[in-house]
Amino acid sequence: MRTVGIGHQDFETIRNGNYFYIDKTNFIREWWESGDSVTLITRPRRFGKTLNMSMLDKFFSVKYKNREDLFQGLRIWEEKTSPEYRKLQGTYPVLFLSFADVKETSYEQARKRICSIIKELYNQYAFLLEGNLLNENEKKDFRNISANMEDYEASGSIKALCNFLSRYYKKKVIILLDEYDTPMQEAYVNGYWKELAAFTRGLFNSAFKTNPYLERAIMTGITRVSKESIFSDLNNLEVVTTTSKRYTDSFGFTEEEVFQALEEYGLADQKQQVRDWYDGFSFGERRDIYNPWSIISFLKKKKVGAYWANTSTNSLAGKLIREGSPQIKKTFEQLLRGESIRTQIDEQIIYDQLDGDEQAIWSLLLASGYLKVKSFQAYMSEFGEWKEEYELELTNFEVKVMFRNMVRSWFAGVASGYNDFIKALLLGDLKAMNAYMNKVTIEMFSYFDTGRKASEEEPERFYHGFVLGLMVELADKYVITSNRESGFGRYDVVLEPRNQGNDAIILEFKVQDEEEKELSDTVQDALRQIEEQNYEAALLAKGVSKGRICKYGFAFCGKKVLIGVNSSSQK
Repeated sequence: MRTVGIGHQDFETIRNGNYFYIDKTNFIREWWESGDSVTLITRPRRFGKTLNMSMLDKFFSVKYKNREDLFQGLRIWEEKTSPEYRKLQGTYPVLFLSFADVKETSYEQARKRICSIIKELYNQYAFLLEGNLLNENEKKDFRNISANMEDYEASGSIKALCNFLSRYYKKKVIILLDEYDTPMQEAYVNGYWKELAAFTRGLFNSAFKTNPYLERAIMTGITRVSKESIFSDLNNLEVVTTTSKRYTDSFGFTEEEVFQALEEYGLADQKQQVRDWYDGFSFGERRDIYNPWSIISFLKKKKVGAYWANTSTNSLAGKLIREGSPQIKKTFEQLLRGESIRTQIDEQIIYDQLDGDEQAIWSLLLASGYLKVKSFQAYMSEFGEWKEEYELELTNFEVKVMFRNMVRSWFAGVASGYNDFIKALLLGDLKAMNAYMNKVTIEMFSYFDTGRKASEEEPERFYHGFVLGLMVELADKYVITSNRESGFGRYDVVLEPRNQGNDAIILEFKVQDEEEKELSDTVQDALRQIEEQNYEAALLAKGVSKGRICKYGFAFCGKKVLIGVNSSSQK
């Protein structure tokens, strides 16, 4: 039986070690026969992008000439395969580089890291400095490649190396660039997007557009960074995103492949549990794709868990939701409740426009694998505009677990106060509720604000983040809904008990206005709002008795909070 090894991304290591592997070599044929000059393929993290790039390297690179042992028994080496593919193995100079580790916090360090990666690439071909293939000026340029090289040297460095290699091997070069967008995401999170985009644009233009020594190229990443940002000059770029119909089963495992693996390792009786946890990814029209990391981890440990979701800090997804507008948080509430959302998406991610752009955020979460397409509709609007609307939902149970843990982490710094507030709320202890809520708001208000938005939005950002926390912590006891029609300064939350033993709870938030002299006046206004708007009607209609409905008014003035309770519902 093949060994289940976790974390192996090198094709040669997997084949030589007889590690568990699902044959994806048909991707070689499919890509080569496409004839595309430069291909960008986007897939979520841990979906086999690096392994497939390593596979391409081992197949095409002259460094692996006569290594047919790596491919024997696989689909690309089958007898029915055209003999030309066997002849292709090991016949091209290949430049294989990865930006996966470019995660620096400043532009200067990110630029230096990328230049160091290029220098390491040059070091592999130091033999080119021997003999007379390069003239003295070219040898000088070769030696000048370093972590501190000038921008103009960096921009032309990959193109220059392609020139040298094509002359040496008398063949054009294949370029494989893995995780091209990792530096882009880090640049956005750490605030140096514009500088890195300008640097990358020059490098990509030289390597992929004006490079006469290029045979073909593939780039992989999670997102399709907007053409205007770094691909403005690349009109030869073929983009394959998660909604495209090409290469749909080349990355990730199909359900058939997963179930065969479960049979192989004596886990056939776990098929339904595996499907419940990990099914749900969709590429193009394929709706049965599983994340390889989760499946391999399950085969290794023989129990379910949030394996894929826990392989990254998910910092960008968390940042966008936590610091997002009230509308973004309210939409996210729907997703956490298991509902779907309808939106247009733009698969060209414009990182410097992510702040507050709801469509861009859902597009990014879709590309990252956190959301899946449930349905798609294209139609002509009443104004004559062509619209493409996607229905999206959380990908699977594993992703839902990940987001719940992410919301919990928001309150980690005030965990004791937050948990004590929830206990006091369930017990109806008004005094304790006031004490703990004030402690939480002092610490948390600024955490939900980006620092870039209008300060007057801060209170409502906090409300919605707070409600997401309630949804996560009380999901087993209550169905929690919020008033999606409320405007700034008013916000109601209804906690509907899942069993008759618990009371229903209505919370009304209100910011003190100029006409209210005391916070106690604001509390009374919030409680009056609950009665006037008849928030209890839906609960009564579901059979909750009036005496089992607790009503609380929350009044805010800055970070100060006062909570009051309707006297008729006080315990």
